[in-house]
Amino acid sequence: MSGATVFAYRGIDRTGKRVKGQLEASTSVAAAQSLSQQGIVPTSLAQGSSVLRRGLAGARTRVSTKDLAIFIRQFAAMVGSGLPLLRSLTALEDKIDNAALRKAVGLVRSDIEGGSLLSAALAKHPFVFPEIMVAMVRAGETGGSLDSALDQIATTLEKDVVLRGKIKSALMYPAIVSVFATLMAAGLLIFIVPIFVRMFAQFGGELPLPTRILAAVSRHMLWAAPLAVVLGMVATTTARKVLREKPRARLAFDRFKLRLPIFGSIILKVAVSRFTRNLSALLAAGVPAMTALDVVAATTGNAVIAGVLGEVREAVRDGKPMSAPLRDSQVLPAMVTQMMQAGEESGQISQMLAKVAESYDREVDAAAESLTATIEPIMVVVMGSVVGLMVICLYLPMFTIFQKIQGTD
Repeated sequence: MSGATVFAYRGIDRTGKRVKGQLEASTSVAAAQSLSQQGIVPTSLAQGSSVLRRGLAGARTRVSTKDLAIFIRQFAAMVGSGLPLLRSLTALEDKIDNAALRKAVGLVRSDIEGGSLLSAALAKHPFVFPEIMVAMVRAGETGGSLDSALDQIATTLEKDVVLRGKIKSALMYPAIVSVFATLMAAGLLIFIVPIFVRMFAQFGGELPLPTRILAAVSRHMLWAAPLAVVLGMVATTTARKVLREKPRARLAFDRFKLRLPIFGSIILKVAVSRFTRNLSALLAAGVPAMTALDVVAATTGNAVIAGVLGEVREAVRDGKPMSAPLRDSQVLPAMVTQMMQAGEESGQISQMLAKVAESYDREVDAAAESLTATIEPIMVVVMGSVVGLMVICLYLPMFTIFQKIQGTD
């Protein structure tokens, strides 16, 4: 093919399976049209041998959801006002503070100038623009409602930012208390305990076992603490790698998280809120159900729920309703499946999913406040117990010293 360019693609075929490969086409638009004729819905399309190469060159670190939400909201407003894509991107590029996002937007603008679709240009930067955003933009381009799709993306990202903020604020107090308790305990072990140990040594006699243990911890604190930090970092890195590369380990860990006594219910509510909101946004934007379920499964943040959504996708492919496998899985609350069933029967599935997301957003807010109220007394008791135990260990030898003094008298 004269003047043809090689494009690497990833997509979903008619059976719902993920596919990838390469094809030759004159432009990215022609490549996308060729894939559509083959029954493949492209989720990423890039020039060259790797769909990730250009994105990785643009930004190797993910852009924060907050920065992305601000950019998309501004972009949606400008496109909605009738400004062309290139003019909107050019006007926003210089105003972006995040360097990675600014560079990615510049590359997207260059690709559009070269004739690429916005969705194809965004798909080249998966570390900056999430797959759900690419899918909604592609649906907006197909349906001629790009401004509406961008507005929905901005709303979805903004709600996700709010949700993340609620969880972070709920965990802030226990995190601060834990750090304070650790620093106070370390200060006692490094500076106070050695003074008491030297004082006790002047009086002679054998120290009680708890005091000897505390003294041993104090002696080895300066080298043992940094070693523990290093080992902890290595263990954390190894665990993350295992969870990322071993699906079974990730599934077992996520199932364990859902069963935690206080945090499990909050984790489930956050996952349900994110999954219903994203699925509602995708369906409302006109994304096909199979593609929407495939995209949403990767955004739940929990392998258990992602597996359930995989079963839902298989059911939809066989012509069954979404609510049936969700109800059979018994992972999600009954209210979610009932609302989805009502939406399917009334033909308003996206509206029902949006209502479920709003309901669970409120539940997450209430659970976050309850979490702070529950953890506060627990943290106070734990901190008081640690400090109190150390004080008791230090004062135990006092009884022996007093006995010696009385015996001398």
